[in-house]
Amino acid sequence: METTRLSTKGQIVLPKNIRASRLWGPGTEFTVEETRDGVLLRPARPFPETDLEEVAGCLRSKRKAKTVAQMHTASEREVIRRHDRGRY
Repeated sequence: METTRLSTKGQIVLPKNIRASRLWGPGTEFTVEETRDGVLLRPARPFPETDLEEVAGCLRSKRKAKTVAQMHTASEREVIRRHDRGRY
């Protein structure tokens, strides 16, 4: 286990072998969460969370759903189906 130190500017340097193994380069953004056991550092998601209404036009489908509610229901069914098959 390696150690690091907090600078006067509040910065922490992650050990090189950890950065290299995770492919974290300069500019990588992280989320920081305080947990019961300490501080959890995760790479930030490249895309913000969105609602189905915001991305529905991006989905490929052989048929067009008639309403947003129908698209939502179909998406939920597919997630459940994939979960039941062990895909998630």
